Amino acid sequence: MNLYLTLAWRYLSGRKLRTALTTLAITFGVLVIFGMNTFLPTFVKAYQTQVMAVAGQVDVTITHKTGEAFDPSVLDKVRAVEGVEVASGSLERIINLPADYFDKDPQAFDRITALILKGVDPLAGRQMIAYNIVEGRFLEPDDRGAAVITRSLAREIGLKLDDTLALPTATGIAELKIVGILPERMTPGNEEVLVTLGEAQRLMNMPDRINIIDANFGTLDEARRADIQKRITETLGDQFKIGALETGSEIYTNLKNAQLIFVLMGFLALLMGGFIIFNTFRTIIAERRRDIGMLRALGANRRTIRWLIITEGLLQGVIGTAAGLVLGYLFGLLVLQLIVPISKQFLNITVGAPEVSPVLLITSIVLGVGITVVAGLIPAYSASRITPLEALRPSLGKVNFKRVASVSFWAGVVLMALAAGILFSQQAALIGLGAVMFIVSLILMAPALINPIAVMFGSLLALIFARHGTAQLAEGNLTRQPGRATVTASTTMIALAVVVMMASILSSVALTFTRIMEKSLGSDYLLVPPTLAVWGSNTGASPMLAEDLRQIEGVELVSTLRFAAAQIGDITVGVLGIDPDAYLQMESLTFTTGDPISAFQALKTERAMIINGVLATATGIQVGDEVELVTASGKKTYRVVGLATDYLNAKTTTAYISQANIALDFGRQEDVFFQINLKPNADREKVESALMTLLKDYPQFKLLNGKAYVEENARMFDAVFIAMYAMAAFLAIPSLIAMVNTLAIGVLERTREIGMLRAVGANRRQVRAIILSEALILAAIGTAFGILAGLYMGVMSVKAFEAMGFPMQYIFPASGILAALAVGLLFGALAAIVPARQATRLDIVEALRYE
Repeated sequence: MNLYLTLAWRYLSGRKLRTALTTLAITFGVLVIFGMNTFLPTFVKAYQTQVMAVAGQVDVTITHKTGEAFDPSVLDKVRAVEGVEVASGSLERIINLPADYFDKDPQAFDRITALILKGVDPLAGRQMIAYNIVEGRFLEPDDRGAAVITRSLAREIGLKLDDTLALPTATGIAELKIVGILPERMTPGNEEVLVTLGEAQRLMNMPDRINIIDANFGTLDEARRADIQKRITETLGDQFKIGALETGSEIYTNLKNAQLIFVLMGFLALLMGGFIIFNTFRTIIAERRRDIGMLRALGANRRTIRWLIITEGLLQGVIGTAAGLVLGYLFGLLVLQLIVPISKQFLNITVGAPEVSPVLLITSIVLGVGITVVAGLIPAYSASRITPLEALRPSLGKVNFKRVASVSFWAGVVLMALAAGILFSQQAALIGLGAVMFIVSLILMAPALINPIAVMFGSLLALIFARHGTAQLAEGNLTRQPGRATVTASTTMIALAVVVMMASILSSVALTFTRIMEKSLGSDYLLVPPTLAVWGSNTGASPMLAEDLRQIEGVELVSTLRFAAAQIGDITVGVLGIDPDAYLQMESLTFTTGDPISAFQALKTERAMIINGVLATATGIQVGDEVELVTASGKKTYRVVGLATDYLNAKTTTAYISQANIALDFGRQEDVFFQINLKPNADREKVESALMTLLKDYPQFKLLNGKAYVEENARMFDAVFIAMYAMAAFLAIPSLIAMVNTLAIGVLERTREIGMLRAVGANRRQVRAIILSEALILAAIGTAFGILAGLYMGVMSVKAFEAMGFPMQYIFPASGILAALAVGLLFGALAAIVPARQATRLDIVEALRYE
């Protein structure tokens, strides 16, 4: 073994530049794998916190069975339970207020008659719930006499930032300075006033006490979550009760979908990192064919050659992997630090340190060292089987098309046909398999296609470099080694496929959901209950409120929703009662199947219902089917007359029936949501004032400007899209590194060729043109394949959304394709800079003497 180490070390140290480039490729490959997969889980957890916070959810909420406060040491026990990611303790108390507390007018009752004073740990609390500060700042640990309130509370009591809120507490009137303002409260219950935990304990005269513990888990696996909850129960005993986030809930489904997206991104990072390592080391071994032949000629047997290559791979793999792990962690930390300002400002995501799991560490080491060894072993094994004389001969010029195409090409054709079949099957569960099959099919077909594609692009470049005649030389260099060109182009292909795929998804999602949102919520005004889409927890209003709203001068149309719970088989269904005439005028539903006019007419004249895509997917129901709906008054048969959805209920199993039928079959006459449209010439200030006056008797509703609400949601979409585009752009960077490595190593291996070109009269400009042409041809091939793969993956993703019940409309990603073209060609030009400089600085005599 010492002999192999000595020979390997001498070979590597004698070719410092080549060794450095190879080790750099390994380092960067591991950096991509390790860095991306430390960054992504951290972002997933931050996203999980954000989504659950928006929905007012945590994984478990722990309270004492008596409802009384308890010692904070219980919090330490919860944090010690394996699987609990973060836990936070708080102290909450309801403060009942006199009817005229805020306006001091006994004749006019305040809408705010009670507040929740909540003491939180500012640091742990923000890890648990992402408080979105719209004005001012959040609480700090050393704050005293400071409070954060909601915008709706500030509006109701006429206070603003830096004003003082006086509240009755156990220690007398507390004067709290408002240091931050949150958005309108959308969770059930009274308005909250947030103070630090220590301040709450002082004001409530409960020193060193908490009464609520919130905890989030580090997994979305159902069995694992149940096990964590069981361990918490065993740890705390029967004196505490636990309320848990249901695995079948809408919020849980959203988190699972988001996790799938991030897992796909991590998989692509693994794939590209592996390609970088494999391509570079495979190129090195292939170019050492002559060296291997010389060793065989000197008496080295096949086993010696294989172990020598394995030892070299181990040395470079260990060094490169170690550097990649360190740089990968630093990279993940840097990326997280860069996105912190954006995440806090737009997405309200608080991001922690990079996550490093033992599985990720082991996987990165195995891939970094393993791929290096395997990448060297495959060509070394091939080279060791040929005679020394064959190995010492110059490599063949052109690669025979039929030989290359005989197996891999037709295997690629079969895989592409299967991928096309998956596309047309519209099976959401097969999206990942279809994408992998399509990419692999292109990789398998590429060696046979490199020659004709390189000739085509070489002809185009020949027009640019017509006077130099260098494009043909570049084309010849690539076609001599189609395998090397294929692997390099494949890295570019994967990177740009991600860009095009993300452009397809984001443009389709943006257009589809923006249109649905504008139709569903684009009214002049909305009366919003405490929770949206979780209608069962809301207290509605009698039909009298809707009639009073219609009587306000300037109001043209009022549409309402009524809610009841039902079942179809084992599927829970949220039934919404609508006024068909008003809904038709509002155009609040987006239809994918069925005619709106006839569907709404059917709702008025029979037991008919319109279902959304999620319900159709869950039950397999189609338009025209008769469905047995379990209602409060027994089983009723409804005919499905349309498939449609709105923004608020796009992710829940929902059916729409007439308000007459929801009253008849469910006994429901409460309105839980209102949309109000004004007449064209209405005085908005007068109407808004009248609405506020009328709503004093209905404190469960908040008045929102419909257009402003839509714009706010659209800004959130934009922020998410920017973050996703940034992640996609990062995945394009490995293609640049791969091309730089391929070209630079190619320059090293063609040192004598370049010396000969210079000796017969080629100038430095022509040599640079050759290297640039190679880079542009490689980039063009990778870009063309990447656009094809990205278009397939984009269509497949949109089809998957449709299969899950979302009314998606595919948008051709013209901007994404233009971006991919620009990025691909720009990377090709950038990749040529260092190798071209390296080639032009070669001394002619030294180059001719090289090896």
